[in-house]
Amino acid sequence: METITVQEMAARVGTERVSDWVEVTQAMIDMFAGATGDHQFIHVDPERAAGTPFGGTIAHGFLSLSLMPMLAARTGAPAIAGARMGVNYGGNRVRFLTPVRSGRRVRGRFTLLKFVERQPGVWEHVQQYILEIEGEEKPALIAEWIALIYV
Repeated sequence: METITVQEMAARVGTERVSDWVEVTQAMIDMFAGATGDHQFIHVDPERAAGTPFGGTIAHGFLSLSLMPMLAARTGAPAIAGARMGVNYGGNRVRFLTPVRSGRRVRGRFTLLKFVERQPGVWEHVQQYILEIEGEEKPALIAEWIALIYV
């Protein structure tokens, strides 16, 4: 894995990374439902969900959002030299545009929007996360996400 300095990361604002494709399985959806307590039928009951406009079960929007770290790790993003940890700080916006049907493949498209030092040793990392669905024109979601990187 490539390692770069915080200054080199700051110089990469505007660059894009794309993950490989990952299948969203019914097992993933069911585990997410169990973890969150969201057992709405459109997620966990294939027979009943087949009668909806979705034609089957769909992933939770928050499951789609939570794929971000796994997909980001699959882009070959460089490590930051001296980074002790990174933490989620929040989102400026999140929009769920297209449901992800069970069995569909998705990938993450990440664009670095901002990388600045907020205070000594704490860097604000803002990226756009677009979750694309294979074969779909519109993405599943678009989010602007903030993390803090401690160096």
